[in-house]
Amino acid sequence: MLPAIYTAVAGLLLLPLLVNLCCPYFFQDTGYFLKVVGVARRVRSYSRRRPVRTILTAFLERVRQTPNKPFVLFQDETLSYAQVDRRSNQAARLLHDRLGLRQGDCVAVFLANEPAYVWLWMGMLKLGCAMACLNYNIRAKSLIHCFQCSGAKVLLASPGESNLSPCVHYSPFLFPRMCCSHRNLHAAIEEVLPSLKKDDVTIYYLSRTSTTDGVDSLLDRLDETSDEPIPESWRSDVDFATPALYIYTSGTTGLPKAAVINHRRIWYATGLIYAADITSEDVIYTSLPLYHSAALLIGLHGSIVKGATIALRTKFSASQFWEDCRKYKVTVIQYIGELLRYLCNVPEKPNDRDHRVRKAIGNGLRGDVWREFLRRFGDIQIYEFYAATEGNIGFFNYPRKIGAIGRQNFLQKKAISYDLIKYDVEKDEPVRDGNGYCIKVPKGEVGLLICKITHLTPFSGYAGGKAQTEKKKLRDVFKKGDVYFNSGDLLLIDHENFIYFHDRIGDTFRWKGENVATTEVADIVGLVEFVQEVNVYGVPVPGHEGRIGMASIRIKEDHEFDGKKLYKHVSEYLPSYARPRFIRLQDTIEITGTFKHRKVTLVEEGFNPAVIKDALYFLDDTEKMYIPMTEDIYNSISDKSLKL
Repeated sequence: MLPAIYTAVAGLLLLPLLVNLCCPYFFQDTGYFLKVVGVARRVRSYSRRRPVRTILTAFLERVRQTPNKPFVLFQDETLSYAQVDRRSNQAARLLHDRLGLRQGDCVAVFLANEPAYVWLWMGMLKLGCAMACLNYNIRAKSLIHCFQCSGAKVLLASPGESNLSPCVHYSPFLFPRMCCSHRNLHAAIEEVLPSLKKDDVTIYYLSRTSTTDGVDSLLDRLDETSDEPIPESWRSDVDFATPALYIYTSGTTGLPKAAVINHRRIWYATGLIYAADITSEDVIYTSLPLYHSAALLIGLHGSIVKGATIALRTKFSASQFWEDCRKYKVTVIQYIGELLRYLCNVPEKPNDRDHRVRKAIGNGLRGDVWREFLRRFGDIQIYEFYAATEGNIGFFNYPRKIGAIGRQNFLQKKAISYDLIKYDVEKDEPVRDGNGYCIKVPKGEVGLLICKITHLTPFSGYAGGKAQTEKKKLRDVFKKGDVYFNSGDLLLIDHENFIYFHDRIGDTFRWKGENVATTEVADIVGLVEFVQEVNVYGVPVPGHEGRIGMASIRIKEDHEFDGKKLYKHVSEYLPSYARPRFIRLQDTIEITGTFKHRKVTLVEEGFNPAVIKDALYFLDDTEKMYIPMTEDIYNSISDKSLKL
């Protein structure tokens, strides 16, 4: 009897070892799946409560539990949970009493990172209002479009320089000419003011005075408003399906699209914080813009659900990044791949490892930068993830394998229907078989990521854009009547089930952490008087993430290329990351049988003047014009002595 018992015990003890040998990621896969299930169960229970439990509920609990704990750190300012609560009460009352806003209404904010972004958002939640997060880089037509599609009737904006500190510490090669763009929001508002006023839009500056006719100041009125708690009746109609945020994403339609983020989706986004084991003792540092989902949904909301502290910076500074981390005692950083690459490019210092950062959460990190970052700054746990603001599928690299964006978890795959399918990049459409159905790619091959739209993986679409929403759906994929979300991303799953990002499809490319819609850029460039036709695309640059903008242009008859005029035009109408850095003049621009511009060959040929016989030009910010592209310029870009 005893030998049998000993054998059974030994078998039980050896079982984990055997499982680990046969399936090395079994326990990590199982652990991650259980966390995902835990988040799903919590969200389901929150949805059944009356009133439903929203991110505001979690915030108010933190206010009661730890009122004096630092919540927001910014420059030399510290705001506790209680202080943000009181200020948000004032904001809610002012919007309610003076502007007549009620639950279901929408308020657009045109702000850089600052504490006001946080307490305004909490105030809108207390009113049951949605917030439209406008990208502070957009101007003119794009700004009007983004504001209008949200349905907002109120715009809150920073007045500019008077309310924000100068960017004196910003790395000169990071976001050239745009590092202080947030200080020009005043001019951006004045440019579109007639259009906004025509639509009876109410505009406030976050200041105590205003010198712009038709724009009032907010802070002076806010100071006079009661900070008493807001009654729940003001938001009694809010449920999990209620739109909470409109976050903008560039797509193939040419103008930014407002992704609808409801209260259920906010909760699911915070799941990354649980997966990364963030605690209430952590200080999360983000220099990513709050108008993007990473900083807002993961950084800010993640801090709330864990009762942690968030440290904000107006905009990323490579030279000040680690100084901020030391100053705020940061333990978790948010990143995009370019951000960490910039940090690695800063000259090494003896105190590079003198910090408390233990985790990094983000996406878009190249394997070589990942390795260099760890070598340089210490053993920081890097958690790469994949997700789209409007998407219904995401991945998380919990084993932290360098270069991967996540894992195909065998348990998660049982619950969620997603696949990689064959895609014809030239035709810009999925490949279908003789029966008209899509074809799954085998492991090790690149395919388009799609995910079935179900109650577990919904797709809320875009505000004011039924056609845009429909374009993101693939129908009759594997059988008649099924509907899948088209991610627009080409991925690869290896034989160990690790997932890798390959490229984006269609008319969108990514540069400086921003999505650039080629059709929008083409529309702007096409307004120049000497341009007959334009084809915009992104080209890879050695040593850089993403692709940089390039435009092939056909000049009108009896006209000549004017580098100064084109530079002035794109500088006025496009943010720096969207401006074509290279121009190629062509006599004819090729199109496909469906009248789409051919881009594959142009992308492959790139911007090397030794290879391309057509005239090439380079955007020179110093000369403020497009200058002829030379081999010296090309070599300077290749050896990284010329910063883009």
